[in-house]
Amino acid sequence: MTSYSESICSMSEDNNNNNFETYSLIWLDASVNSKDNIETQAMFRSFINCLQIFENLDQCEQYMQSVSSDDRIVFVVSGSFGQQIIPKIYSLQQIFSIYIYCENQQFHHQWAEQYIKVK
Repeated sequence: MTSYSESICSMSEDNNNNNFETYSLIWLDASVNSKDNIETQAMFRSFINCLQIFENLDQCEQYMQSVSSDDRIVFVVSGSFGQQIIPKIYSLQQIFSIYIYCENQQFHHQWAEQYIKVK
């Protein structure tokens, strides 16, 4: 299986901003290249400074652990990957919020309700 990772980040031109905290959106999904997901990625790119896309769970986890604790991650994950990765990365300070992107919301709500950061 070929792994896929893509990063699109742009620096803010406002260097006078005293808030050094940065937000990144990280998306983990085995079908990251589906037509629907590509359209959603385009929408995210219109308002997010940094979009990091993964289809490999281990690479995504390693990347999140390498992000500075001063940065903030908004994490979008498929339901099946979410069950595997959320327990491993949940306590990272840089994780600001987690969104499960899946059609079976009722099933995933059951296991995810114990995690406050999951929206």
